[in-house]
Amino acid sequence: MIEVAEQRFVFRFGKAEYNLSSRTHLMGILNVTPDSFSDGGKYVGRQAALEHALRMVQDGADIIDVGGESTRPKSHAYGEGSEIVAIDGELERVIPVIEDLARLSEVPISIDTYKSAVAMEALKAGASIVNDISGFTFDTAMPSVVAAAGALAVVMHIQGTPKTMQQNPSYQDLFGEVIGFLEKAVEKGRRAGVQQIIVDPGIGFGKSMEHNLQLIGRLNRLSAL
Repeated sequence: MIEVAEQRFVFRFGKAEYNLSSRTHLMGILNVTPDSFSDGGKYVGRQAALEHALRMVQDGADIIDVGGESTRPKSHAYGEGSEIVAIDGELERVIPVIEDLARLSEVPISIDTYKSAVAMEALKAGASIVNDISGFTFDTAMPSVVAAAGALAVVMHIQGTPKTMQQNPSYQDLFGEVIGFLEKAVEKGRRAGVQQIIVDPGIGFGKSMEHNLQLIGRLNRLSAL
């Protein structure tokens, strides 16, 4: 019998260490926004947001992802889409919640933002992950901010912007383009000194239903990264 060594994907999220190859890990999504397409307005208040985050932790969430700006696309289903939130407004939404959650729970906290100024303050407040939907393309300072804090980055593929991404998504080579984009994102992070990077193909971000199904059905192709 040939023995096959266990493949281990071990990441450190602040004080926590997870072997992501051991089981499915769950990220609880906390939208501190009035206009997110799934639960906009339900948890925009500080206390409501904190209570929901703690419920998700109790229910088994391994990570809580806190976002202060919706990425709702412009489409027939969602109307004109989300609006860009000023840095001060985004900070006002997310920082108190991150501070409260970091004080009351040891679960790793992710900040869902593409703005380096927001990421910097969130990492100071207790976050240990930066979830950048733009894959380091919207704010060139982001990799340096992540590296300086010793944080982990999640880099996502997106075609266009949240406002335009679902208007007419098209690809000549879906996997080639997604993987090429993510390769560039990883390289930007490495050059800046980011030690831990997770890649995200961006299901629903500049993708048709068919694109989404192709990506989900062949996620193993991302192992090339």
